[in-house]
Amino acid sequence: MWKFFHQMASPPYFYRLAATLIPWFAIPGLILIAYGAYAGLFLVSMDYQQGDAFRIIYVHVPSAYLSMMAYMMMAVGGGIGLIWRLKLAHAVGAAAAPLGAAFTFLALVTGSIWGRPMWGTWWEWGDPRLTSELILLFLYFGYMALRSSIDDTAKADKASAVLALVGVVNVVIVHFSVEWWSSLHQGQTVFKKGTMDADMRIPLFAMLIGFSFVFGAMLLRRLRTEVLFRERRTRWVRELVLSPEGGK
Repeated sequence: MWKFFHQMASPPYFYRLAATLIPWFAIPGLILIAYGAYAGLFLVSMDYQQGDAFRIIYVHVPSAYLSMMAYMMMAVGGGIGLIWRLKLAHAVGAAAAPLGAAFTFLALVTGSIWGRPMWGTWWEWGDPRLTSELILLFLYFGYMALRSSIDDTAKADKASAVLALVGVVNVVIVHFSVEWWSSLHQGQTVFKKGTMDADMRIPLFAMLIGFSFVFGAMLLRRLRTEVLFRERRTRWVRELVLSPEGGK
């Protein structure tokens, strides 16, 4: 097992492995998203309370889930990088941050669109879930700004890793906010028995898995670029660039 982790931490090995894995993530993910979107829009019956407005759940829920998962990946990667000094772990955080910010923004936008007909307003500052999710977006921006403001990669890795670890507190707040405080946002429904019909739940699970797979493909793609940037002065990168395949 330790040999496997040692191989995974090797930039050349990971760079080549990622190229092999990307299609295995992207293709099933796109298929699942296509099925989930079609079923959610055209096959699932209209909700008896929310009407057709509920259908935005098929984008909102996966986006909100990935907004938190991406940040946790940044924090775990930062922690591993600080403790075991694995450069690839820091690279995971650097690659995941823009993706996490994008999904957080998408979750906020779709949540506002959903909230307008349900709550009668685009935004409610007093709602803990909305406010903590917005803070999460600012944490992503802060992480990326901090990393880009430090020229030394090693120092940028350490500083951004600390910020990511501190920000985990807000991820916990985002997740449990609807249980800890009074909130306009509905509580847990996806995994709670009896709260959603099976014909609604199956497309949602397809979208959750599909979004996760596509996120994985995009993350691997960004990680390959990040690895090349970090290893740009090494022999294996020079040999890769000069090879007939051109680093593909």
